[in-house]
Amino acid sequence: MRGASMLTRAAAALCAVAGLTVIAAGQMPDARQMSGIPMPTPDAPPGSVSVRLVRGELTNNIAGHRVELRAGARTDAATTDENGRATFTGLVAGTSVRASAEVDGERLESQTFEMPAGSGVRLVLVAGAGASRSGQAGTSAAAPVGPGEVVFGGDSRIQIEFDDDALEVFYLFELVNPSSSPVRPAAELAFDLPEGAQQAALLEGSSTQATVRGRAVTITGPVAPGTTTVHVAFSLAPAGPQRTIVQRLPVAWARVQVIMTRAGAARISSPQLTATNDMASDSQAVVVGTGPALPPHQEIVLTLSGLPSRSRWGRNVALALAALVLLAGLLAAVTARGASGDVSRMAALTDRRDLLMADLVRVEEQRRAGTVDENRYAARHADLVAQLERVYGELDRQPGLGEQG
Repeated sequence: MRGASMLTRAAAALCAVAGLTVIAAGQMPDARQMSGIPMPTPDAPPGSVSVRLVRGELTNNIAGHRVELRAGARTDAATTDENGRATFTGLVAGTSVRASAEVDGERLESQTFEMPAGSGVRLVLVAGAGASRSGQAGTSAAAPVGPGEVVFGGDSRIQIEFDDDALEVFYLFELVNPSSSPVRPAAELAFDLPEGAQQAALLEGSSTQATVRGRAVTITGPVAPGTTTVHVAFSLAPAGPQRTIVQRLPVAWARVQVIMTRAGAARISSPQLTATNDMASDSQAVVVGTGPALPPHQEIVLTLSGLPSRSRWGRNVALALAALVLLAGLLAAVTARGASGDVSRMAALTDRRDLLMADLVRVEEQRRAGTVDENRYAARHADLVAQLERVYGELDRQPGLGEQG
């Protein structure tokens, strides 16, 4: 049942996320899918942004063209070199940045991102519709595999939903290779899901290069140009009104984004989130947390507070009462063995006792599930207990259960 529910929620999560494109294994994506995605790169000087300008496909560099970079309230301009790159330096960490260019009357803009600390950023702006998919696929197949950088793109996100008081977590990651040929990253593309992750599985549409075994997620190389979809779902058992999720990723995350279904007073906080906002998505309230680029191998720590937490004392009380009743019934049966009472009366009282106990357990379950208000619960509970006391009194007065022998 939990597995089926998780698949249903996975489908809903994927439908709710706009702009996610499923790429068939081995199929070269439109170059536009990479356009404007910032990639923090430790090899680039801190405070620098390198903007590569191409026409149609990644092999057609546009040299000698003006590129603008808006950083905060300031706008700078640079001209692309023979490799189609325009480089900007001296940018302050935390500054909001957007790159843009105009090619043949077409306005190209990058995603708005915050400058990371300790690394530079590279991105590509693609003009024109690009080559046909069949031509691209042939180029990709023939291209040699070399070392290169990949990044989880800006559309990647973590989505958190609730199944009663359990958590269903979805990693909707898009692994981006901005180059024109397959690359093999220097570091292994593997990571472990958080402690306590259960029933981890890949969602439909994920690349066949991704695998999940237990808590271990692995993406085998080489990584083709464009986007490789890695969508993972797992559950976390109830753990009270607050819990912390810690995740370390093997590559940089261009823009941290976490979406959580709003349930009661549930909130998100994290050192990696610079803003959290309440929003509505398809008439459902959500909490959206965003933050700047996350460098590779750095932990993202999510603290979830005000989570739905169901009290289990009612169920425990009902189970304890049921155990006591069973014990009392066993003792009564042993004591009454060989007595010459009214068998039919005893059977009727025993049946009545069992029915009342079943009603008592059912009322406790209804209260736990929140389907009965407190006033009705209290009245019904008191009535059932009173009836049980009368039944036990009658049982005690039956021949063979009193002061005999």
